[in-house]
Amino acid sequence: MIGFRRVPDLWRGYDVTVRDLPVALLLAVLSFVPAFQEQGTQLGDLPDRPFDTLTLAVVALECLPLAVRRRWPAACLALVSAGFAADQLLTYHTFSGAALAVALLSAGAHLERHRREVAVVLSAAYVLLAVTLNRLGSPEDLAGFATFYLVLAVAWGAGAWLRTARAAEAERRRHVAEATRAAERTRIARELHDVVTHHVTAMVVQAEAARYLTAAPERLDQSLTAVTDTGRRAITDLRHLLDLLDPGHGPGPVTSRTGELRELVEQTRLAGQPVELSEEGSPRETTGGAEATAYRVVQEALTNALKYAHGSRTEVHVRHRATEITVEVGTEGPGSLAASPGGSGRGLIGLRERVEVLGGEFSADRRPGGGFVVRARIPVASAA
Repeated sequence: MIGFRRVPDLWRGYDVTVRDLPVALLLAVLSFVPAFQEQGTQLGDLPDRPFDTLTLAVVALECLPLAVRRRWPAACLALVSAGFAADQLLTYHTFSGAALAVALLSAGAHLERHRREVAVVLSAAYVLLAVTLNRLGSPEDLAGFATFYLVLAVAWGAGAWLRTARAAEAERRRHVAEATRAAERTRIARELHDVVTHHVTAMVVQAEAARYLTAAPERLDQSLTAVTDTGRRAITDLRHLLDLLDPGHGPGPVTSRTGELRELVEQTRLAGQPVELSEEGSPRETTGGAEATAYRVVQEALTNALKYAHGSRTEVHVRHRATEITVEVGTEGPGSLAASPGGSGRGLIGLRERVEVLGGEFSADRRPGGGFVVRARIPVASAA
């Protein structure tokens, strides 16, 4: 069974000429099958001529060029048209006359240049063929020749429509690919912002605090150890992000989950920010991107607390429910901005977009008495 599944892939691996050859051979063979000898194209209503040795050459000229109908569509159409003219002038009227419609369809679909010129030349050649058949005694009237010409024009037009449809599909796929790449770049940029901003902010605050601990060696050592640990964590998280860019290298990215919140809070405490964490309920095994988003919301809120309210009491509340995860991070008072490394404002914007993509709600507001509060409601994807 596995062997049969591989047949289409193996067939697509062959050269296009090899893949187009079966149609050419099929039309040629059918032309000599008795049941199809009376089904040939008869232009001009001249009496049929019995098959002879020359018939083989005419059929070959009509059918075999179809093997290159996609590689060299103009040459294929010219040869098939010449074979068709010989077929009608010699009055064999073989079944291989159907090859002209196939050649026209392929030329309309695959011909890249000089399309109008080819159409004009073919039209002139058809008029010449009709006049010649008329002089040979064809009883066909003008309406009959015009009708057959329209049939050939429909075959060409169908090929042109296929060409347009393919071009439109290729353009659509290009736009989708560009949008996908842009979305991926945006996602990675957000991840970099979340990871780097948080860790670097913590390191800056810890290093700034270390300046004033030279008289307390034990506390200085503790502060520098915290800087070192934060730097190592930043390197680890950056390696995970690099795995996003190169999935084939390493074990793959590790998604942050709310189960890691305690470690995140502890790291923020080491940076000198008093943080209290309370959780209700337990994280579910499968929540789609809800837990990762909740983690990022807390991480960004704590980063802002370190930047703009360093030293102020901060509370983190996370509630795990059957259908959603709610997060609330509030900071009291204006705090101290002395150690703030500044910010771009991209973090909260990215969080809002990330939460809204999951169908949730996000807000970041200042408190009337000072400080700020960040709230997020994130639906659990697997709740249904």
